[in-house]
Amino acid sequence: MSDVSAVIEREIELTSRFVDLLVEEQEILKVGDIAGLTALTDRKPPFIEQLNTLGRQRVALLGLAPEVAERDAMQQWLSIHGDDQSAAVNWEKLLKLAREAKALHELNAQLVDLHLRQTSEILNILTQPSTGSALYGASGQSVPSTGSRIVDSA
Repeated sequence: MSDVSAVIEREIELTSRFVDLLVEEQEILKVGDIAGLTALTDRKPPFIEQLNTLGRQRVALLGLAPEVAERDAMQQWLSIHGDDQSAAVNWEKLLKLAREAKALHELNAQLVDLHLRQTSEILNILTQPSTGSALYGASGQSVPSTGSRIVDSA
């Protein structure tokens, strides 16, 4: 097994764990568990840094011009090293996992956006100015509204 294939295997293992983390994030977003989301958010950056490091190692091992795009560089390397079947198979596995991670990430971003829009709508409803309904104080006399639905309804 070549060094390139070994690095790709490590990328596959790490990307697979990252996909599991994104699935966990999706479940947390579905139920709206803010505490769980906060804890999970702290676990994502180390994965991303490790993936970036492995990607840089792989590109360095390819020995091709740095201006070549990463996928193109890998395809060039595979065409030159056609006898390294494990690298070719692993590369396809990695690309498949990367597509899955991207799709999960995009779906999770949509779920976050949905939660943000719902929260914004709720805040707009709660902070709308009162529609002129009279409020009465402890003395039974009407008191002017503050303009905040939350305070006025208390």
